[in-house]
Amino acid sequence: MDAVLLDPSLYTVKAVLILDNDGERLFAKYYDETYPTVKEQKAFEKNIFNKTHRTDSEIALLEGLTVVYKSSIDLYFYVIGSSHENELMLMAVLNCLFDSLSQMLRKNVEKRTLLENMDGLFLAVDEIIDGGVILESDPQQVVHRVALRGDDVPLTEQTVSQVLQSAKEQIKWSLLR
Repeated sequence: MDAVLLDPSLYTVKAVLILDNDGERLFAKYYDETYPTVKEQKAFEKNIFNKTHRTDSEIALLEGLTVVYKSSIDLYFYVIGSSHENELMLMAVLNCLFDSLSQMLRKNVEKRTLLENMDGLFLAVDEIIDGGVILESDPQQVVHRVALRGDDVPLTEQTVSQVLQSAKEQIKWSLLR
């Protein structure tokens, strides 16, 4: 029996996806060149959705990749790693992402609230994974760090939605005077 020995690597996550209940992309972040073009990514996402949206299991092997997933109301969350990746590590990332979003969205993890809070989603994913390397698996720490990044950030480092929200507040207060 020829066993292929693979060197251990910190690069465990190949992609994080969030799809709606029609299989359309709401969020996708790929960490390697397994699917280099958007067309290939969309085809892969459609394949994943078709294979997983009717099942109650939490793990699938698809196109030589390990896929762990979870659904909530009208969203499907996916964390993808290579076929030799530890499913428990990938599941820890998935649970951390879901639990972080659940706390940030006050347990209202559904499409509309997620779309209204995309900046928080991007920050949370960046706190959990960097370039495919798992940085954090504690949702409390992720929520805390995302909250810190949202408070009193200089204008040059704010997200567009933060700048717009700040501008709305200033206009509202100037009109109320």
